[in-house]
Amino acid sequence: MKTSIQHKNKSFLVDLSQPLDISLSVRGDDKNPIAWYLEHPRIKPVVDGDFVGKVAEGASTNFNNIYFNPHGHGTHTECVGHITKEFYSINDSLKTFFFTAKLVSIEPLKIEGDQVIILEQIEKYLERGDAEALIIRTLPNYIEKRTRKYSHTNWPYLSENAAKYIRDCGVKHLLIDLPSVDKEKDEGKLLAHKAFWDYPKNTRFDASITELIYVSNKIEDGNYLLNLQIASFENDAAPSKPILYRLE
Repeated sequence: MKTSIQHKNKSFLVDLSQPLDISLSVRGDDKNPIAWYLEHPRIKPVVDGDFVGKVAEGASTNFNNIYFNPHGHGTHTECVGHITKEFYSINDSLKTFFFTAKLVSIEPLKIEGDQVIILEQIEKYLERGDAEALIIRTLPNYIEKRTRKYSHTNWPYLSENAAKYIRDCGVKHLLIDLPSVDKEKDEGKLLAHKAFWDYPKNTRFDASITELIYVSNKIEDGNYLLNLQIASFENDAAPSKPILYRLE
């Protein structure tokens, strides 16, 4: 099914029957990606006396409990409530779900022992008004990202100035294939989070950050329609399933 959308005074066709999933699923085993010093998620049948919620063990249905952390176990979308004393829920912050999006691939620079995406790199790909959402695929882009154990790896991150520039270009939704837009161990500064949300001076409560995505190498850089769907959790973050659609 094709539909027409408008972007930058141009009309595009979108084939909604051809989705490009850029999310990572949550698994109940050690093949799950892991960050923030957690163990892998657990998906286990409910046990209540003699009852075991598993058809293979005699139950009429499969009936599992799932134990996971949205920030450390898969693709998730977070609101500014992730860094505030006050409670803000992503379920209240994200109210629309389709956005014009730009996908870019960037190899972080090696700077003083870190790997950093800097302002000058973002400026090559993004101008004011280009898109409502920016998707960053870091290079090299190995399939091992789908199962990577990120804890204690000092993963790449976004510089404060780069995050500010993305915000100033009008991007409301930032997506990246890392556990965080910030450095793993940054003494709690969270400079990129704060710059993107413009916190606390002029906080953008309707802006979101999505982390731990995975963009296949088969998906080319360029402009897309993004469908950003979240699970209905009353929490600062929720598991999410970002889907891209090519613009024709």
